[in-house]
Amino acid sequence: QVHLVESGGGLAQTGGSLRLSCTASEPTFYIYEMGWFRQAPGKDREFVASVSPNGGQTNYVDSVKGRFTISRNRAEKTVYLQMDSLNSEDTAVYSCAARAWRGTNYYTELSDGFAYWGQGTQVTVSS
Repeated sequence: QVHLVESGGGLAQTGGSLRLSCTASEPTFYIYEMGWFRQAPGKDREFVASVSPNGGQTNYVDSVKGRFTISRNRAEKTVYLQMDSLNSEDTAVYSCAARAWRGTNYYTELSDGFAYWGQGTQVTVSS
């Protein structure tokens, strides 16, 4: 069981930046692969990014490549999502999630297998 709490959401202008944080309460945080997802109004939840337990492998959905950066800090038990060059399409509720690490290319889809979820944080990008 992993308990996750997100923070850092809010209002940003087009072209601006926000950094989301997701902190785990369990010391075993470091063994999990971590991911960020988002869900916009009227749309399905979408995978955004993931990072391996050692931080060495990351994955991104095409729409955020070059703009978003996922990272993690083991000592702080926190995963971050740095979001730059924001646009209106990034408006959504962002949630972090954790899944067991099975190695590279184990899961069929980047979004598969995430078993533990935070409550989400709202990101709104306005022009």
